Order: sequence, then structure tokens, then C-alpha cells
Amino acid sequence: MSADIRIFPCLSDNFGYLIHDPVSGATASVDAPEAGPIVKALQREGWTLTDILVTHHHHDHVGGIAELKAKYNCRVVAPHDKAVPIAQVDERVKEGDHVSVGTLSARILETPGHTLDHISYVFDAEHAVFCADTLFSIGCGRVFEGTYPMMWDSLKKLRALPDDTRIYCGHEYTLSNIKFALTVDKDNAALKARAEEAAQQRAANTPTIPTRIGEEKKTNVFLRADDAAVAAGLGLAGKSAAEVFGELRERKNKS
Repeated sequence: MSADIRIFPCLSDNFGYLIHDPVSGATASVDAPEAGPIVKALQREGWTLTDILVTHHHHDHVGGIAELKAKYNCRVVAPHDKAVPIAQVDERVKEGDHVSVGTLSARILETPGHTLDHISYVFDAEHAVFCADTLFSIGCGRVFEGTYPMMWDSLKKLRALPDDTRIYCGHEYTLSNIKFALTVDKDNAALKARAEEAAQQRAANTPTIPTRIGEEKKTNVFLRADDAAVAAGLGLAGKSAAEVFGELRERKNKS
């Protein structure tokens, strides 16, 4: 039996996620932006929270941990960097480690850049990756603590996943990401088609994710910083992919 994944809004634009193992009954929340919507989703499904899988230390991803831990006595799994302020952590994980949620298994990718401790959870059998604020639909996260080369390396790790891998990211940013992407990739037919689809999804108040790695490789210019045509379009022909990525991210920051 495959995993059941539920998505719901948290805070102003965060996504909340539950991944449930129907074999064992185990249920994990990926991050915990706030407790209330997570508790409501669990009650709606009749599930009990057994695990919280933390991607990074920003408050909008960990703010609900203490309340959920008190209510469910669940295990909290977090990045290995003990210097970051994440409450009540039970287990620390790093690149190459595996985390079990019942009979489900996630492998850890270290994806720093947005923060230095950022990790992503890859459920290979479920063809799903929870990548929080590293890779977004048609975008990527701001680089707060890392460097542009570091973030580019993290995006390449995610880009290397199979094309049918579903991307579950941290925020509903697709429309704003598309608006920026069209300023630098205006002739991309796949991007134009995605823009129409996303507009319809948001008009219907449905989430624009999950998207898939294969689709992002066609539409997300941040994943194509090593494409000579992208570099040339930015006036950076011959520059390194990390430099091209940095220019894209700087332009997005100012958009």
C-alpha cells in the first residue's frame, strides 16, 4: 500500500503536510508551522501523529513543535547541526541517513543555502520529496545563510531526482515565481502553459503543488543556470553556473 499524503494551509502562505503509512498507522508531519491546522487535519483523517520531520530551523517551520510534542509525544527528527534552535529534538540526521515512518522510508539530502542546516526528505518508493524552502514551484528559496554556489549545488541534487518525483515545497509562491520567471524566460512555452494552469488553480483556491521534477526542469529557470542560453540571455555568457544562478536570485530578490 502506498503512503497517504495530505496538504493543507498553515500561517499565511505555508503548506502543512501529513504523510501516513496505512500499514502501521504511523503518521509524520513534515515541519510544523503551527499546531492548530495540523491537529485539525489529523482529527479529520482519524490519524495519530507519531513523527515530525523538520527541514530547517526557521520559526515558520518549527513553531508548532512544542504543542504537538506535548499532545502526541511524537518523535522529532531534525538536521544534525545542534547549534540551531529547534526544540525537543529526539533524533538528528545528515546526508545519507534514512528515517522510517512506520514501513515508509525517507533518505536525507543535505540541501543548504536558504539556511546552513536545511535538509530534504526523499521518499523514493513514494516518488516524493519534501524540500521546504530550497526548491519551489517555478522558483527557489532566498539564500539567507549560505552562498549562491552552495544553493546551486543543493538545487542540482534535487534536479537529479527522477522526473516523476513529486515536489512538496514549503510555501505557495507559484504565481509570484511565474511573474518573475516570465521576465527572464518569456519565450518558454512550457512556462506559459504552467502560468495558465497555476492561475486556474489559485482562482479555484487549490494548491499549485505538488509539481514534478521533470516539469520543473522545463519551467524553472533556477534549475537551468548551467544552460548556455540562460546565461546568454542574462548577459553572462561564459560565466559559471553558480554566477548565473546568483544573478537570477539577485534579480528575484529585487522583483
